[in-house]
Amino acid sequence: MSLKPSFSLKNTSGKARRGALNLAHGKLETPAFMPVGTQATVKTVRNSDLEADGYTMILGNTYHLYLRPGLEVIRKAGGLHKFMNWKGNILTDSGGFQLFSLASLRKVTEEGYNFQSHIDGSKHILTPENVIHAQTVFGSDVMMVLDECLEQPSEEARTQESVELTLRWAERARKIHPENGQAMFGIVQGGGFPKLREYCADHLVGLDFDGYAIGGVAVGEERPMMELAVNSCINRLPENKPRYLMGVGKPKDLIDFVGMGVDMFDCVVPTRNARGASFFIPEGRLNIRNAKHRDDFRPVQEDCDCYVCRNHTRAYMHHLFKAKEWLAPIYATLHNLRYFARLMEQLREAIENDRYESVSRELLNRMGNFGNS
Repeated sequence: MSLKPSFSLKNTSGKARRGALNLAHGKLETPAFMPVGTQATVKTVRNSDLEADGYTMILGNTYHLYLRPGLEVIRKAGGLHKFMNWKGNILTDSGGFQLFSLASLRKVTEEGYNFQSHIDGSKHILTPENVIHAQTVFGSDVMMVLDECLEQPSEEARTQESVELTLRWAERARKIHPENGQAMFGIVQGGGFPKLREYCADHLVGLDFDGYAIGGVAVGEERPMMELAVNSCINRLPENKPRYLMGVGKPKDLIDFVGMGVDMFDCVVPTRNARGASFFIPEGRLNIRNAKHRDDFRPVQEDCDCYVCRNHTRAYMHHLFKAKEWLAPIYATLHNLRYFARLMEQLREAIENDRYESVSRELLNRMGNFGNS
């Protein structure tokens, strides 16, 4: 890698931003949704399917890839891109959220996370330094710093301690940032406390990262707290750097938070819901297992250009899920990923035409009560 990461802001519409993030493996048009490929694969689909849907960036996860297949295998393969034969960009999370989820298997210290593998119980430590080393081995186009994610709600004093630790870890990571074209993003924490969010954002901006993520949301808190977390810090982040809202990806959330000035999103929503027989359509979610679809010979979505909607019917998809055929979640994932890609295309076009408020209102009205499902 040698291309220096850069972000260009092309248009705005209200607070919504239309831009492009230039990285070593190509350009990410923003606002963008990134499918989650935790273990070097987006579940049930091929790389060529992702490319056909218009995706140029996916996620991997340092915690999972560090444990399996391990750094040595990925190093021998020539990096994560070659290992999984993905030609686009890859953002790798640091593993902080996964370790937050494994409370009984980890301990947080000044040094980092001491933890036991959920696979075989072996003992490990992830530090701000070795997390960056791992992502250097991966060749991630965007690497994330190690942070501490707290359960919500948490007391203010405990949250402040966590923010201070996250900032010290961010400083340690920033000091060893390799000048090799890999972007490094800092992560704003602070729970539901606006002053702590502002404080964390200000200190991270002072470290001059290539981009800034808003973390510690989508961890079980109510929607108003998510909005508070974003609104309290997003105006402290520089306009010439991308803003990434971690783990958020329900359609209504995408529309609303793009309107607040967020550029990048990731979430398992389209793929996980697909495996549960839920298809996203402009009106919300369609549970294809419902009996009413048994003899419905319309496409899943009339105006969708995905392979499934061009070639198959609701009745056929109902049959595949009822028969528990392996093809069922594959087809559902293909559709859902294309739905999300097209939604982001609509949002980008609305910003370009300075019609974000009216277009977003139309989309949300059509979704009704199901857009946040």
